[in-house]
Amino acid sequence: MKTRVRGARLLLSAGTAVSLAIGLLAGGQTVYAAGPTSIGLGTADSFAVLAGTGITNTGITTISGDVGSYATPAESGFTLCPGAADCVSLTGTNHTVADAVTQGAKSDLGTAYGNAFGKGPVTQTLNILGGKTLVGGVYNSGSAGFDLTGTLTLDGGGDPNSVWVFQGTSALTTASSSAVAFINGGQPCNVFWQITSTAVLGSGSTFAGTIMASTSITMASGVTLHGRALASTGNVTLIHDTITRSVCAAPAPSASSSASSSASSSASSGSTTTLAPTSTASNGSSNNSTPLLPLMILLALGGFGLAAVATQRRSTRS
Repeated sequence: MKTRVRGARLLLSAGTAVSLAIGLLAGGQTVYAAGPTSIGLGTADSFAVLAGTGITNTGITTISGDVGSYATPAESGFTLCPGAADCVSLTGTNHTVADAVTQGAKSDLGTAYGNAFGKGPVTQTLNILGGKTLVGGVYNSGSAGFDLTGTLTLDGGGDPNSVWVFQGTSALTTASSSAVAFINGGQPCNVFWQITSTAVLGSGSTFAGTIMASTSITMASGVTLHGRALASTGNVTLIHDTITRSVCAAPAPSASSSASSSASSSASSGSTTTLAPTSTASNGSSNNSTPLLPLMILLALGGFGLAAVATQRRSTRS
């Protein structure tokens, strides 16, 4: 009798374990893969353009975010548009002097640069970026600089918090009309480029992420940058470009949100200037939902095991 009761209890335990395993598998689609943590920018976060020896602009450039240079606060072609052939349409603060804010931002940039440089472990070593699709991770250029011709696609894997850290041991160079694109929830605010020397963006290219160059950053004509151009010791050169400081999108509203809130959110998002990530995958279950099938299996097997115990006890008494 003891053997039979023990067997029934084992059946109950096995049923419970199987059900829990199924539950974990069913809920596993909402668990995101581990990746690098984000790089904190400190007070440099508010800057779209930050330089060390000055900023030069030619043509009409649009900037959303603060601008400044420290230790040399020189600016050229920064007349507010309209008013001159070389002008800047600025939404943000122009720190025209080497004030405490700009000095603090440069100090925080140095910290962020060091953090990106030391981030690990390295997911992959590669320097040719065109045609690649990369999930969140740390990417090192090896013995050469980063080169982008064509399109680099960054795959968020359904996680809006996916982070990409690119460690460039030399320069960053992008070809004309090249692009950085996003799928599955990736966001420009989570992309960081640590460049040991200079960054040169080709004409008509669309780039994304916070560029932290050790020396200078040069943007050719017609470049669109969703991120930041932050140069430590050199200058930033602009030619009829568009720079939008990247800000992470707010979490999606819950299913219980009212229709009016959804409409308001849609109207608000329609006016934003940040790069809208493309989503090609959806998640059919909520992170907080309880999988129904595993629960039913657990109850069924548990009931079966208890019934077996009761049956064996009645058989023994009789």
